[in-house]
Amino acid sequence: KKKTVSFSTMPNDRKINSTAACISFMLEGCELKKVRSNSRMYSRFFVLDADMRSVRWEPSKKDSEKAKIEIKSVKEVRVGKKTPVLRSNGLSDQFPDECAFSIIYGDNYESLDLVASSADVVSAWVMGLRYLVSYGKHTPEAPGTGHPSLRTSWISSVFDLADLEKSGRIPVSRAVQLIKALNPGMKTSTIELKFKELQKASERPGAEVPCDLFVEVYCELCTRPEIFFLLVQFSSNKEYLGLKDLLMFLEVEQGMEGVTEEKCLEIVGKYEPSKEGREKGYLAIDGFTRYLLSADCSIFDPQHRKVCQDMAQPLSHYYISSAHSACLLEDNFWGRSDISGYISALGLGCRSIELVLWDGPEGEPVVYTSPSAASCVPFRAVVGLIDQHAFTASAYPLILCLVVRCSAPQQRLAAQCLRKTLGEKLYLEPPNPAASYLPSPEQLKGRILIKGKKLPPGCEDSEGEVSDEEEGRELARRLGQEEREVPDTGGPRRLRLSRELSELVSLCQAVPFQDFESSRRGQRYWEMCSFSEVEAGRFANECPAELVSYNKRFLSRIYPSPMRIDASNMNPQDFWKCGCQMVAMNYQTPGLMMDLNAGWFRQNGACGYVLRPAIMREEVSYFSANAKDSLPGVPAQLLHLKVISGQNLPKPKGSGAKGEVVEPYVCAEIHGIPADCAEHRTKTALQSGDNPIFDESLEFQINLPELAVLRFVVLDDDYIGDEFIAQYTIPFECLQPGYRHVPLQSLAGEPLPHATLFVHVAITDRRGGGKGHRRGLSGRRGRRVREYTSTKATGIKAIDEVFRTATQPLREATDLRENVQNALVSFKELCGLTPAANMKQCILTVAAWLLHSDSSPSVTLNLAEKYPPMEAQGPIPDLLRKVLTAYETMIQTSRTLIESADAVYSKLIQAQQAGMDFHKELHRIEAKEGLRGRKLQKALESFAWNITVLKGQADLLKHAKAEALDNLWQIHNAGQSCGIGRNGSASPEPSRLRTPLEPIPE
Repeated sequence: KKKTVSFSTMPNDRKINSTAACISFMLEGCELKKVRSNSRMYSRFFVLDADMRSVRWEPSKKDSEKAKIEIKSVKEVRVGKKTPVLRSNGLSDQFPDECAFSIIYGDNYESLDLVASSADVVSAWVMGLRYLVSYGKHTPEAPGTGHPSLRTSWISSVFDLADLEKSGRIPVSRAVQLIKALNPGMKTSTIELKFKELQKASERPGAEVPCDLFVEVYCELCTRPEIFFLLVQFSSNKEYLGLKDLLMFLEVEQGMEGVTEEKCLEIVGKYEPSKEGREKGYLAIDGFTRYLLSADCSIFDPQHRKVCQDMAQPLSHYYISSAHSACLLEDNFWGRSDISGYISALGLGCRSIELVLWDGPEGEPVVYTSPSAASCVPFRAVVGLIDQHAFTASAYPLILCLVVRCSAPQQRLAAQCLRKTLGEKLYLEPPNPAASYLPSPEQLKGRILIKGKKLPPGCEDSEGEVSDEEEGRELARRLGQEEREVPDTGGPRRLRLSRELSELVSLCQAVPFQDFESSRRGQRYWEMCSFSEVEAGRFANECPAELVSYNKRFLSRIYPSPMRIDASNMNPQDFWKCGCQMVAMNYQTPGLMMDLNAGWFRQNGACGYVLRPAIMREEVSYFSANAKDSLPGVPAQLLHLKVISGQNLPKPKGSGAKGEVVEPYVCAEIHGIPADCAEHRTKTALQSGDNPIFDESLEFQINLPELAVLRFVVLDDDYIGDEFIAQYTIPFECLQPGYRHVPLQSLAGEPLPHATLFVHVAITDRRGGGKGHRRGLSGRRGRRVREYTSTKATGIKAIDEVFRTATQPLREATDLRENVQNALVSFKELCGLTPAANMKQCILTVAAWLLHSDSSPSVTLNLAEKYPPMEAQGPIPDLLRKVLTAYETMIQTSRTLIESADAVYSKLIQAQQAGMDFHKELHRIEAKEGLRGRKLQKALESFAWNITVLKGQADLLKHAKAEALDNLWQIHNAGQSCGIGRNGSASPEPSRLRTPLEPIPE
């Protein structure tokens, strides 16, 4: 019995999911557009001959014997715009990538370029052709023969176990439950409907179903065509992946390193449901689907599930997960104070909590923040709760931000309560005046810090006056409690503070902010300022560089505007991009801003601390938060995202009026520095049920990857207003490449069981770091003016002379990198691959062409040499000669890079270090040169720019050398495994090539 499943837009509601079904579709034929080299397209009817030996098309001016391609002459079938004709300028915008495919055939490697009406038609032709091409090689069971597959045998065995009476039939209700158990996300109604449909079609109604009908229903409902298509691409005999196939998929497509056949056997043992498959080391479609859906294949890099960043940097070098009104469960004004808000925030890894202390009716302080709060929480209860839950989700320090609005006697009670309850956890050691930076999260593990006001050093009394903070005053105004404050005398508002509470404050002393110059001259590292969202927003727009510089040494806390009476949230990215560590969020309010916050803090084991980008931490560095393009020394990257399909999407909340129809589309958003913020959406999947196929490619340029966040949002397309279905937010640095499932979440950030998006992720460097440009249009266009990163004049002669010595090495470094980049892209294009492909894929592709030739391989890789040449034996076709030339260019440019990189790197680092020698003397030199105002600021900016450029370009060169060595290792590895390599003894030592890059010391 044929295995079947619905393809979303297949003509005549055709069911396609097996190679046999693909071939029967090709035997009937369909219309495709044939693309000529002059970029013109002609509609033709393509059909597979009855003997399955050739593909023909009509009408054609050629006689019928010439208007055909023999299957045995096919070298390769490519999906997408992967040939020069399909990539040409005139066509690239006329049809989507997923609707194009090419057949490379004949001894001259000619291409027949075709465009189909939909991605599904492409899948059917490509799957069928690839099967037929390897059918000649592997002679598996011919399509349609009665031999039961691994899968059929397994499903039958499941049926037999459920057939308790051994009658060969089971009740429909039991069959439905069985399929639901094997596919937990599937709706019962969908399964019941399918049984009715197939019972009616086969004229076998009744309350029981036989085994063959059960198998048919299972295969039709539980085969995902996009995964079956993927399996066919990688399997050598089309019904399952062997260990070698699986290894190839994991290395080439999933980007995994060091995969062994033992590891593959482990995967098969864990996910393959059939006993026979597990014993033989085969992964069939059900096991492969289970594996792709598993946590082992998550889009979120498992390294980031635990603390993976350096935790020994000063506290000011981290973003710190911070809550504003954690005790509130609803909005600010009408909210209920509820103790569970604290448990929830601490459980999510929050490391900074705000406590507003008021006079309580029983003579003990209480915590609440709204005039109409139905209840207030005793301070003692909150502290007890914090003691209990402070370190359940994270061992790193917790900061309690005290906003004091209670009288001095109640402040004393609060201080006694903190000391008694928190005991040893409370950090009370005075700051070290000899140090320049705060201690690290590692040094402060398990400690609780109190942020608050301190009495002035000369005050000997049991209480004294301190200036009030703007945030506290705003709260008091809203609560109508200003009478407790000292009357306004025109200066800053004053508050009475008790000595006991003052003595609890050590490393987080709250001080008012004056201006950046005053802070630079007089603020001590243990003093910190709080800024309102409005004030911080003004600094972020008007003087972002100064705010970034300020945050290198000092902690800053941003709190929401008092206008947000609905407890809505500000965008944390607006302040993270300027280095602000503590952006206080209303944890009780779900939505985009909270998604960004929650997603962002997942990346370091959800410990509540995330190390800021190096460009924001280094003492001397140039960084403009509002940059509109790539940053000096930070390699821009391209994110290639293919949204393939959705699974078990729930209906939007409250969408009962629409009935069962959900018409979803996916929005992919990048949040980061302004230059990176972008949004692309897929087409709407019409009438698609819960499992839509999107099959759409999106692309984003990321200039500062360390600060970028990717958010997937699934929406229901409705003319009244698009309704939210699900979302998932992930830091760019946590993305895993390859085919991945995205675990969707609700608006409140809770997991939606079994709801996923199936995507493909690839990340490449933006070519050479210059402006993105199109390739292969004309020879003249290819010789564009190369953009070089250069140093800037500071106006101080001695310093400028030092930086001038780096001009030539900077050019050399760019040339070395760009020459390799250009050669790599040309080689990959000629192999019919995207820039995201790795070197192993390229070599395996060339090998596959040669193995599909009737003659013996005419090209070999000489692996005896460190830089293996690709050598032709005898005459070779034109395309292969072009590939060899591109390979040779790639090898030569890589060799030049590898052999020259160290010397150029040394020159760059020498210039950078010589520049840094001036740093300590900079202000003295500036005074001597008479630089003031705008000129002084420009000189400081140029100096920081130069240091950043030199370090960044040195880093890029070091990284490029490591990549070039890795490519050599991949060439050796692939050459040996695919049979075109010879003299393979001199394979470079992978452990030597794959050492992790050491960062340059700051």
